[in-house]
Order: sequence, then structure tokens, then C-alpha cells
Amino acid sequence: MADFSLTTVFVVPVGQTALPSSGSTQDLTAGQVGIFRSDYTLATAGNIAASPYFYVAQGRTNTYLQGSKRSDKIKGCPSGSGCSSNVTEWYKVSGCPTAANQITDVTDFTVQCGEIITLTLRAHSSYIDTLYFNGFTRSVTINAPCCGCDENPCDDVSDNTIINLLIAKLTQQAPGINPDNINFNTFYTFENVGGTILRITGKPLTKYGQPCDVAAFPFEYDRMSFRTFVFSGPATTADFIVADACNFVAQPIITQRASYATGTSEEIAQLEKNFYSYQAGYLKHLYRMGGYNENFESWVSTGVTYNTFYIRFNEYNKSEYQWGDYIMEDSTVIIAAPNSITSGISAAIEAVLVAGLGTVVDQGIPCITTTTTTSSAPASTTTTTSTNIP
Repeated sequence: MADFSLTTVFVVPVGQTALPSSGSTQDLTAGQVGIFRSDYTLATAGNIAASPYFYVAQGRTNTYLQGSKRSDKIKGCPSGSGCSSNVTEWYKVSGCPTAANQITDVTDFTVQCGEIITLTLRAHSSYIDTLYFNGFTRSVTINAPCCGCDENPCDDVSDNTIINLLIAKLTQQAPGINPDNINFNTFYTFENVGGTILRITGKPLTKYGQPCDVAAFPFEYDRMSFRTFVFSGPATTADFIVADACNFVAQPIITQRASYATGTSEEIAQLEKNFYSYQAGYLKHLYRMGGYNENFESWVSTGVTYNTFYIRFNEYNKSEYQWGDYIMEDSTVIIAAPNSITSGISAAIEAVLVAGLGTVVDQGIPCITTTTTTSSAPASTTTTTSTNIP
């Protein structure tokens, strides 16, 4: 069963470094975000819990026929018991502008003299899957060197030899003279680590141009993941996942999973567009001619990373629900505040919200600062994620 949540987005301007210290909702300057008690006085970490409910509000630039942008009534239960709350979800996502790229290490090769083996890579992303059915799937096949006259044909060829042969094949250019032909180098880098590990790293995805047209919706969440298969025999048109399930000759291990960047200025700007119609008093549609978008205001600063706070809640007054409503309409508040690198406003907002709603869970992923790797073998890791979803 689907549901619907009336969503209001509050983007805190970079210039705001603290919550308001005086006044009420009508005193908010353009873009300024504040949290207010039920009597419209300022909420603080010390007094918000005593209020029956609170609001989040933001000053507008265009105040003609509309006041400050304001959320519906939010009632928390910070103690966790002995009180009622209309909040159904409450969490934060710490911003991380750096997306991790997938890294897979292929180890434990068991290849004998003269044996033919195939390595297959199958990549998925939003853009890739629009071009290729079931992902971008390509294979390379190599023939292991023949044994010497005095060598045991049952002995395995050294991992270093097999890895170098595979890398030579994987890094070959695509056939044809068109420089734009897609090959493995378009999406991957390959490395021989210590002569025992073939390290395959996904490249960062191409960031396509962002149109200036406010009516366009250019931002898209995307990440590239891939699966790796190394099996005995040449590549065939049969599904290698099924046909060669018992003939694997190496072990692929995902040591770093691909992730999405979170809290980027592009993402938050897209949220402003997505939920614009829910928060404008009138002129609720976005047009390509800027003169028709007098109510659209963007407070996002390019290049800034934002922490986002999500509060989902039901109507404060249960009587506002109509008898027989099958799908209840609730509300969501999203507050995007510049992270601590930019200013301390995110921590100030979190302190007040925690006092009013209780402990918050951070659903953001651990943020990496770089996607480069070293030449040393990675530590052994385990994961509970299905191997079908790298």
C-alpha cells in the first residue's frame, strides 16, 4: 500500500550560523530558519520539551499574500515513555560528498598449464542499465602457459603469471577506430597487488552537465556496482552464472562497496524543486521562464555539504482525520543544514531537536576522504550484504 507525505524542505543558508535569539515567526529574515514553541516563542534545548508541540519556520523573500514558511505541529516524546507523540520517524543523514567506488580483489587462482579461463565483469548503474540489458557484461579469455618439459602438468600456474595475462587482456582497447568505443577501461582500473591479487576498482561515474533550467530535474542518484566471475573454459552464450557454477578457478572478494554521495548541493537543490509545490502559497508550478517563478527560492550554496534531518509525523489533532480514510496523509519535514566544516548551525539545530524528540539515529554511511588505494593487500573483511547486490 502506498502512502503520501506532505513534505516541507527547509534549507539553512550558509550565512546563518546560529538559530534566532529573539522574535517570532514574523520576524524571520529572508531564508532564516528557526524552531518555535506552540505559542510562537523561540524553542531552545532547555524549553522545547515543555511545549505541547513545536514548529519549524523559515522567512521568505516574497511575502506577498503569504507569511513565513512553516511546518505543521510536531509533538515529540524525548523521554521515550509517559507521553504521547505524533512523530513516526526521526533520523538524520550526515552529509558525505565523496562516494566510494567498489573494489574487488580476485585471489586464490587454481589454473593448470595450458588451461583456458575466462574473466567476466557485469556492471550496473542507473545510466549503464539504460544502455545494456542486465548490465554492461564483457568477458576476456586467456590461455595459461604450457608446461615445461620437466614440470608437473597437475601443478598450478603462478598467480602472478595469470594476473598479468588477465590485465594485459583487460586493458586492451576496444576494436575499431572510434575512440569512443566502450571497453573495460571506461569503467575499471586493474592492478596486480603483490603477485597474488588482481584488484579491480570501479571508476567514478561521469557527472553529466547540470542545466540551468529550473523546471528540469537533472540530479540523479547513481552508483556503479559490479560482479566478477572467473571460470574454466572459454566464454559462451550460455549464462555463465548457471552453466559454470561449478567451474570457478578464483575467488572474488568485495573489499569496498560502492556508495552514494549524500548531502551534496546538487541533491539538496533537487529537493527544493521536488517539493516546491507543497510549500508555496500560490504559483505552485515551476516554469522555464524565471519571471513566472516569483515564489521559488533556493537557499543552496554550490559546493557546500549538508546534513539533513528528517521528521515524519501524523496530524496533531486526530479529529482532522476523516472517518473512513484508508490511506492516512501525514507530513514530513526535511531540514538541510551546512555541515560542521561550513558552520556550527547543524549542531545547534540537532541539539534543539534532540531535546524535543529524543535521541537521533544517524543513517549516513561512514564517509571516506579518498577513493585511492594502496598497493598492500587489504585486510580480510566480511559482510552481510547479498552478493547479488554489490
